[in-house]
Amino acid sequence: MVDPEDIPGEAGEEEPSEPATSARPGALRIEKAFIEGLPEDEWRGPIELIEKESEAELAIRSMLSDRVIGFDTETKPSHRRGENHLPSILQLASADRVFVFRIEACGGIPFAFPVLCNPRQAKVGVAVRDDVRNLQRRAPFDARSFVEISDFTRRAGVENTGLRALAAHYLGFQMRKSKRVQCSDWSKRLDRRQVQYAANDAWVGRELYLKLEQQGVIPRQA
Repeated sequence: MVDPEDIPGEAGEEEPSEPATSARPGALRIEKAFIEGLPEDEWRGPIELIEKESEAELAIRSMLSDRVIGFDTETKPSHRRGENHLPSILQLASADRVFVFRIEACGGIPFAFPVLCNPRQAKVGVAVRDDVRNLQRRAPFDARSFVEISDFTRRAGVENTGLRALAAHYLGFQMRKSKRVQCSDWSKRLDRRQVQYAANDAWVGRELYLKLEQQGVIPRQA
């Protein structure tokens, strides 16, 4: 998932500007200084890197009973005008672990259809519409029960839409976000930093959804 609002500048790198937004009167703006004053946190549980179709099918079956699944994708950056890439990585966070799937190594996206097309499971995150649309370019599927968290936080009066800012406001910690990792080549074999980065995004999406559900910002789904 590419979200400029989420990516802090690193030493020696130019920090990207945030996208222009039309703030509603009285909307809360979560500032960079507030975010950077919070303690950092990341997913510290099991992460399974899946690189075989048979392993992918087993992983998907293992999460079919989960009510809420954290969802995200990663894509190789485009460096030339008109260049576009399909998602290389699919991340799904269940209650007790995060799965990081290398899509090509798993034979394409159909292995994930039992979750992606399941109307009884909420697939949750930020900027999910673009992620779903790009996955559907790989293979068409009937996307069911995807939840864009920022739709609800905007209605609650929060101007920011990025995962890092929303995590800071609602969960009270600063996500570890590296521009260098985010802009790395996700189409190749992943290193440890990429796997952790990918897992963090899916985990935070799930935690954020559950917190907002608990607070009544998002209605609980049956």
